[in-house]
Amino acid sequence: MQNEPFFRIDGDHYVPTPASRGPWNPNSLHGRVIIGLLGHEIERLYGGPEYIPARLTVDMYRLPDLSPVEVTTRVVRDGYRIKVIDAEFVSGGVSAGRATCQLLRRTEATTGTVWKPETWDAPKPADIPVPQDPRMGMGGMWAMRPITGAFGTVGPRKTWMSEVRELVEGRPLTPFTRVAVAADFASPFANAGDKGLEYINTDITVYLHREPATEWVGFEVINHGSTDGVGIGECLLYDEQGPIGSAACCALAQKRAAG
Repeated sequence: MQNEPFFRIDGDHYVPTPASRGPWNPNSLHGRVIIGLLGHEIERLYGGPEYIPARLTVDMYRLPDLSPVEVTTRVVRDGYRIKVIDAEFVSGGVSAGRATCQLLRRTEATTGTVWKPETWDAPKPADIPVPQDPRMGMGGMWAMRPITGAFGTVGPRKTWMSEVRELVEGRPLTPFTRVAVAADFASPFANAGDKGLEYINTDITVYLHREPATEWVGFEVINHGSTDGVGIGECLLYDEQGPIGSAACCALAQKRAAG
């Protein structure tokens, strides 16, 4: 990956680059990099091949600026079969978000048959033409291969997404980091309507029964609901081999700041 990373390391801090700017305010971070960095740091410090990060929940309660970031962590439970880790996102000395991650130990698979929804019938990313619309992928923030539906339309939506840059300079993306930094897309994908995106998500929860085996993550919108300016959105997640989990978010009605 030759594109500018989202963060560079400076001692104990992560320094945001211009690539990390979000859509709501030109002087603030994108939610996806907050989620991604919290997940990345938890996995880096507490993960391992014998565990799968089965759930990551991130609360985002302040829109951080481009100040240097520190991530602090706390072990809630360090058991043989389950680990629970808390992490806090501190921007410029101010807390802006927090995460809880549940890591479950891999074990012998069960043998029974359990009902599950049919896997989406989607073409592979390599078989989908590169979209010419510069709005796809937010001007190059990520690569996209749309399958069904698009922003500005009302109806079912499916798409492939792939990261085009490192989250932290010099640290290759792991499968879990790839999902964590992409998961925020569940909000705009599920909550955008015929007048564009009018909701800013305040959290994200990702559930994984396995990590992606390929660089492409598929999103399929399965739910949106809103009342009195409070919304929710949900997506199923896939890789090129099949389903991997889901992502869900809460959101508030929001207007963009002037650029």
